[in-house]
Amino acid sequence: MTEYRAWFECISGCGVTYPLDRIVYRCETCGGLLEVNHDLEALKKRSSAAWIRMFEERQFSTRYPYGSGVWSKKEIVNPLVADENVVSMFEGNTNLFWAERFGKEIGVPNLWIKQCGNSHTGSFKDLGMTVLVSQVKQMIADGQPIRAVACASTGDTSAALAAYCAAAGIPAIVFLPKDKVSHAQLIQPIANGAMTLALETDFDGCMKIVQEVTRRKDIYLANSMNSLRIEGQKTISFEIVQQDDWQVPDWVIIPGGNLGNVSALGRGFENMRDLGLISKMPRIVCAQSARANPLYESYLKGFEEFTPMTAGPTVASAIRIGNPVSVNKAIRILKAFNGIVEQATEDELSNAAAQADRCGLFNCPHTGVALSALLKLVERGTIGKEDHVVVISTANGLKFPEFKIKYHESKLEDVTPRFANLPISLEPNLDKVLKTLDERLGKN
Repeated sequence: MTEYRAWFECISGCGVTYPLDRIVYRCETCGGLLEVNHDLEALKKRSSAAWIRMFEERQFSTRYPYGSGVWSKKEIVNPLVADENVVSMFEGNTNLFWAERFGKEIGVPNLWIKQCGNSHTGSFKDLGMTVLVSQVKQMIADGQPIRAVACASTGDTSAALAAYCAAAGIPAIVFLPKDKVSHAQLIQPIANGAMTLALETDFDGCMKIVQEVTRRKDIYLANSMNSLRIEGQKTISFEIVQQDDWQVPDWVIIPGGNLGNVSALGRGFENMRDLGLISKMPRIVCAQSARANPLYESYLKGFEEFTPMTAGPTVASAIRIGNPVSVNKAIRILKAFNGIVEQATEDELSNAAAQADRCGLFNCPHTGVALSALLKLVERGTIGKEDHVVVISTANGLKFPEFKIKYHESKLEDVTPRFANLPISLEPNLDKVLKTLDERLGKN
């Protein structure tokens, strides 16, 4: 039996707690969201040096499941799942890429991109889903009659849920907004055998349906209002610091839709501080699409009020969310981290993604939102040339081929592509090829 404990606790302050194997997503007393809390006193019995040594020893090891970027931090993520019930694809440990050329180009040479999309299903959602599906597998092993796990999604969550449930042998149900998900994202849950329901609505409409469906205790909710997801995603913060020799960046810029990742990364830094692993905290920036920006509008009013909106069409489809579930958690984190909320138009996010692509990246549109926020903050002087900056890249650009192709073909609405680069059609004639090369490269 583990010496460490974790439980659900209401964030509204009413003090109600629930065990992690309880099927509950909101406080049954006040309706507030829940978060996972840990027995910090027990965790602090191990010295900060001992934690660091253990994390370093586990990283990339073949000892299951501790080589995973998530499960290497098992004690502070979910200590209650038995190792044999962990469903892991060795997620995490993704590249912290030094964007040297792009950083110098924009005046921030100490710029790093956390490539969360270099994961099993191509997005950061794997980090949270391994924890949630592992908890479900443990609950089933303990005799709970859970028939399936369900989520609403704009693509990435459904892909992660379908893959991890397929690995665990647990049925998955995904609700997607019809015709609002890229083909590359749509095929992932289909290929992994998930029951895929395309609803004629947006993400918020799908979210309403899945919350009603999961009122039945035999279908478990996998969206980020289930705070088990946050526990996996918070390990992004641990990885950033660990990969930089336990140094903390000055800024972390995060694309924001349902706002679970803002909450998660903040929790990760708080956990490290509480364990004595770090002594400073970064500033956090949440970047939203200008067509799905309710948190940005709230930020302009000092977070004194929050008004949900109907999100408009945006190429940043995964964050096309007008009524984010984790808004209260995110606002708490932004206040605690002296945070900023910025927005990006379709033109700004598309060109920011393309500009960084020209420097060796291959960005999803949501990363483009974060990069656009970076460019604005650098231009204003808020982020200085000496600052250490980490941008969270949430998904692999290969999941968004239509976005990439339409950008270079000048077919994105409200976007003037400044970095378009179409193929050059030529006859198979050496002279014409050499002439074209000389025209483009210049003669020696």
